[in-house]
Amino acid sequence: MNRRSIVKCLAAAPFAGVAGSWALMRPAFAKGEKAVEELQKNWKSLLAAGADVAGSAEPPLKLSRDEWKKRLPPEAFEVLRKEGTERAGSSPLDREKRPGVFACAGCGLPLFTSAMKFDSGTGWPSFFTTIPGAIGTSRDFKLIYPRTEYHCARCDGHQGHLFDDGPEPTGQRYCNNGVALRFIPKTG
Repeated sequence: MNRRSIVKCLAAAPFAGVAGSWALMRPAFAKGEKAVEELQKNWKSLLAAGADVAGSAEPPLKLSRDEWKKRLPPEAFEVLRKEGTERAGSSPLDREKRPGVFACAGCGLPLFTSAMKFDSGTGWPSFFTTIPGAIGTSRDFKLIYPRTEYHCARCDGHQGHLFDDGPEPTGQRYCNNGVALRFIPKTG
């Protein structure tokens, strides 16, 4: 065996282990994907009976800046309409553990459920997936490097940023501002 062949084998060895590990992990990941699909499909099971929420079929909510200012508390206006960020650790929703649904504080559209939430340790409410059709995304260059900003699909209110450091099976972290959310606990 010549030196070039030895170097190729040594270089490929770590990837062979990774590929083998991935093949073994794939069924568990697929099972996790199914669980996420079930969470997304059955999100209404965590919605309180008679809860006042907007439906995804409702028309987009378009209000003037002044109308939003009247409708929202100042801190929610800063985040939802001016794409601000609340201070880490300031939202009680980061510590919320009850079953229920997290809706947009601007228009009431359900965005997440408590089953989609996890403790990221960041100081902001974090979720690994969303209710289907509830959010839209765009690129944000405010910190010079590109980030994925997400917003409510109905009122276009800024919610937070999406990162690829969340738990499996999605690997995503929807890092949300608590003032941009309204929590509706499941009762009964």
